[in-house]
Amino acid sequence: MTLSIESRIRNLGILLPQASNPAASYSNYVIVNGLIYVSGKGPSGSPKGKLGSEYSTEQGYEFARLAGIEVLAVLKDALGSLDKVKRVIKIQGFINAEPTFEEHHKVLNGCSELMYEVFEDKGIHARSVFGAVSVRDNLPIIVDSIFEVQI
Repeated sequence: MTLSIESRIRNLGILLPQASNPAASYSNYVIVNGLIYVSGKGPSGSPKGKLGSEYSTEQGYEFARLAGIEVLAVLKDALGSLDKVKRVIKIQGFINAEPTFEEHHKVLNGCSELMYEVFEDKGIHARSVFGAVSVRDNLPIIVDSIFEVQI
C-alpha cells in the first residue's frame, strides 16, 4: 500500500510552515489548466548572503531544501492537501552567488531531492538553475516551480 503524500510528509518529519505572503501586488500561485505556478520562494528564516563567500555549497543545499518546504506550504494552502499534486513539472533555482561559484546544481539538489522524497516518482522533474549577481532581499536562493494538480 502506498502512503498518501500527507502521511509521507509526517513520516519524513517535515513540518510545513504557514505559507508566506507575497511582498507586493502578485499572488503566491496561479492555477491554469490543471497546472499550478508557484511564485518564487526563498528559505525560511530569511538568511542573507551569497554562495561562495558567506555560505558553502552544503549550506546552500539546506537553503534550497527550506525553500522547497516553503513551496510545499503554498501548495498545501492552495490545494488543501498535497495529495492533489499529480506531478512536479519544473523546478527553477536562482542562486545568489559569487561570480566564481560553480556548484549551483549541487545547491538546487536540496530542493530536487526534497520533491523526490515527498512525491517519489511523481517528484522527478525538469529543472534549470542559474547564478545571479543579486536576488530580492539578498536571499541565497529563490525557487520557482510548476506542478500538475487535481482540481
